Amino acid sequence: MNHPDLNSLSTSVSRRTMLARAAGGFGMVGLAGVCSAEQAQNPLAPKASHFPARAKHVIFLFMNGGPSHVDTFDPKPELKTQAGKPGPGGNFMPSPFAFKRMGESGIEVSELYPHVGNCIDDICVLRSMYTSTPNHEPGLFMMNSGNQQPVRPSLGSWLTYGLGTENQNLPGFVVLCPGKPVVGPALWSNSFLPGIFQGTHVNNSGIDPAKVIGHLKNQGVSPGSQRRLLDLMQQMNHKHLEKREQDSQLEARILSLEIAWRMQADAQEAFDIGRETETTRKAYGSGEFADGCLIARRLVERGVRMVQVFYGSGQPWDAHGDIMDHRRDALKSDQPIAALIQDLKSRGLFEETLIVWGGEFGRTPTAQGDKGRNHHATGFSMWLAGGGIRGGMTYGATDDLGIKAIDKRMSVHDLHATILHLMGINHEQLTYRYSGRDFRLTDIYGNVAHEIIA
Repeated sequence: MNHPDLNSLSTSVSRRTMLARAAGGFGMVGLAGVCSAEQAQNPLAPKASHFPARAKHVIFLFMNGGPSHVDTFDPKPELKTQAGKPGPGGNFMPSPFAFKRMGESGIEVSELYPHVGNCIDDICVLRSMYTSTPNHEPGLFMMNSGNQQPVRPSLGSWLTYGLGTENQNLPGFVVLCPGKPVVGPALWSNSFLPGIFQGTHVNNSGIDPAKVIGHLKNQGVSPGSQRRLLDLMQQMNHKHLEKREQDSQLEARILSLEIAWRMQADAQEAFDIGRETETTRKAYGSGEFADGCLIARRLVERGVRMVQVFYGSGQPWDAHGDIMDHRRDALKSDQPIAALIQDLKSRGLFEETLIVWGGEFGRTPTAQGDKGRNHHATGFSMWLAGGGIRGGMTYGATDDLGIKAIDKRMSVHDLHATILHLMGINHEQLTYRYSGRDFRLTDIYGNVAHEIIA
């Protein structure tokens, strides 16, 4: 947990160096090349964007395991004609799920997602996504950090590095995941960015706010005594830091202790979905993912920059044996997603909150075994909503059998560039110098999909 309360800290040279580096003064180009006084004291203070932003927050609904595009948002009638005929990696298998035109836009949506289908006029479906590998680990790294090799800074870390966050009593980047996915904390890592920008993982498998975050309250020491103990420990930490030119782990620990202190006041309230009305709770439904979606709304409402909600731990959408497993997973996610969209709209937060839905890749239009589908990277679907996105449209296309993206092809780098653009960031200028070169989320790639921006 990585927010500073710097009023009580000493003003040593090492502290100023640490804060300047964390605030972006040691690598940011164009966004915070010269740090303001507030940013120099608090690296998570809100920073000005390159240009007016369409969105202030991101909620990434991550369907880990890889949902099938041809069974959700990209219908392929030709698969019925080619059913049973040989294709790449197996015989072609039509979707067992019916599609229906939904909303005024008439976009076809699978029966798996009736509630989301009712919101389709607020959604832009990206039907031409592709990525570099069909394997889970590198696919997860690519979608979360723009590079298939571990470990690079995650999207949420880049966003908080570039923009800071509005609420200084909560983390700027929160990851809600019941347990951990395949490669765990590497998916929300700060990597070579200062440690203050790492994601804060919260296990949302229970709704007791006192248990969602462990050790949130110190039952044995009064707040005043705890503050005095922390001040003394921080003074010792800074003296220790002065003897070292750079120690990123120690720097992160110093700042983390401060946010841990400040979170005692706000975190328990923020994660307490029991404070919501019965009507709101009923709208979201029950289950870990439903709770995660509701907590995500509560967090962005309180100024958190990015919230990532993993559908579950492991690879729940990995339907190798039976594509009908998608019915189970869609049933658990459909109602909460639609409720999140409607809840954000009712609170005036939809236009400033970008919602991203998708997994690390898609699934083959051919069968694996009798009823399953394998991993598929050359063409799959994701969708965006809110935060300056044109709703009620599809973008790009795969071929008639859903094998390959052929029109307006959109890579993961293009997706990241577009997300950053909606947040007011030029993806080519958000950089950090490390190991002798300037790194960025999109590497040397990335094109903004301007057509999908309202």
